[in-house]
Amino acid sequence: MLKISGNDTPARIRRSQTLALVLLVVCGVINYLDRATLAVANEYIRADLGLSLGQMGLLLSAFSWSYALCQLPVGALVDKVGPRWLLGGGLVLWSLAQAAGGLASTFGWFVLARIALGIGEAPQFPAAARVVSNWFPPRSRGAPTGVYNSASPLGVALAPLCLTPLIAATSWHWAFFATGALGLVAALVWVALYRDPVAASMNAAERAYLDGGGAGAGAATTSFAAWCALFRHRTTWGMMLGFFGSVYLNWVYLTWLPGYLRTERHMDLAYAGLAASIPFICGFAGALLAGWASDRVARRAASPVSGRRNAVVVATLGMVAFTIPAALADSNVVAVACISIVIFLANASSASAWSLATVAAPPSRIASLGAIQNFGGFLGGALAPVLTGYIAQTWSFVPALLTGAAIAFAGAMSYHFLVVRTIPEDHAA
Repeated sequence: MLKISGNDTPARIRRSQTLALVLLVVCGVINYLDRATLAVANEYIRADLGLSLGQMGLLLSAFSWSYALCQLPVGALVDKVGPRWLLGGGLVLWSLAQAAGGLASTFGWFVLARIALGIGEAPQFPAAARVVSNWFPPRSRGAPTGVYNSASPLGVALAPLCLTPLIAATSWHWAFFATGALGLVAALVWVALYRDPVAASMNAAERAYLDGGGAGAGAATTSFAAWCALFRHRTTWGMMLGFFGSVYLNWVYLTWLPGYLRTERHMDLAYAGLAASIPFICGFAGALLAGWASDRVARRAASPVSGRRNAVVVATLGMVAFTIPAALADSNVVAVACISIVIFLANASSASAWSLATVAAPPSRIASLGAIQNFGGFLGGALAPVLTGYIAQTWSFVPALLTGAAIAFAGAMSYHFLVVRTIPEDHAA
């Protein structure tokens, strides 16, 4: 396991950190397997239900709308109730919703199943941010944030490799049933094994590590007034607008890449499945590397906020730069290579953005600020598949990709100019 928090970490806490990260990665992989199932089965579902590209865009976005809206209350609930039961309950709900998608026979039924999936999956990343803030000091939160964020591209990379053969051997319905069952097992394991730190059961060295390091174990619980107070700060708005741009471009690829490779670049099913996995394997590496690097950058920066913000800005601008040749290149090899770099940088940006939330927020509202940022991001994630589908249906995927690049550039500028300081605890209402 990656050595995350240095030689000063008490042995029992290090074991708890490792267990927590392993569980978060497993849950995160299942989370993104479920999200990506619809993208992998895109063509089969369109043919079976008789959907246009525009309708498929609406279906692909249904998850993101409910997911985004639920971020606002879920972040505050995680800070108040804790991640164990919020994430456990979310796992059960999203797994049942995923299985319900396999029973869909109409467009309307499928939309409802995807909306329920978004509600169930909402606690995953706010809970993970809270877990990291509970178990790790601020100077060392980038690496564990990168670890749990690496589950996102890993799940998407595994989706075509695991689900394409299953769909070919059975039908697209079984891809939803199998991933739903996997989530129910994960829910039982998470609730059985994960615990938050309890100061009363720790020795002096363990308490000093968590309390002295500024981890969230002893942070005061939040309130509705304190949650509302976050919106008084430009840092909050910069993170929302910035993540909107980054996630928009990421979700263009996340929801449309298999369909893009098949429709625009005329790849056969087997080759498209492999080509769609390669960029997300690169994204897995990007999340891990960004987490490790952001800790080192933050230690050398003028402040933890500026260091982690700059990492987000650089990665997002890189996404923009490589999307342009990805859209315009004639060569499929060049296009897939550029897309791989974009996904690498997208996951580096996401990991850095979540680690930014752990240092920009007051200790009692880390999950709240992270969820508000994620709300802004998934408004972009909800818009991306719809707008991409309609642009591709009207013109082609080239202007759709260039539109995503322009939106991501605006997001990078929002981070750069608006996110300049930590939100202080004493501004809570």
